[in-house]
Amino acid sequence: MKLKIKDQLPDTEIFQLVDGEPQKSKLREIIGNDKVVLFGLPGAFTSTCSKLHLPGFVANADKIKAKGIENIYCLSVNDPFVMNGWGEINNTGDKIEMLSDPYLSFTKAIGAEIDRNAKGMGIRSNRYLMVIENFKVVNIHEEQETKECDLTSAENLLDNLL
Repeated sequence: MKLKIKDQLPDTEIFQLVDGEPQKSKLREIIGNDKVVLFGLPGAFTSTCSKLHLPGFVANADKIKAKGIENIYCLSVNDPFVMNGWGEINNTGDKIEMLSDPYLSFTKAIGAEIDRNAKGMGIRSNRYLMVIENFKVVNIHEEQETKECDLTSAENLLDNLL
């Protein structure tokens, strides 16, 4: 991953589903200058993402926000309809905002793209976790393997990064 602590985030376009329609926005428009958590993952409905990563953030969202985090964002290369549906199934509600990077604009800009063509998934995002404030990286972790979810878990965030 190219992005390091103290780096400013690339202000790429991402998508969200708003009132049932995809809405394209610049990342800064969504995140602003608040202190936030952004975690990226290979894909909605994939095994580790669905069993561990997203559920861990849903379960710990209140504890994370109690430590001064304004918002929690989940980003994947899936389309905004898939991200919204996955969020609904996992009861993200107002705990986590689901973001979509279908063209890998943000993912490539930070150097997190990985080739999963052999698994029929195309180019995806590696699993990462960032604490961001004033649109700059305060803390960042990336897993060595996408099937792992230790460094980037909500529990690790609470224990070591905030």
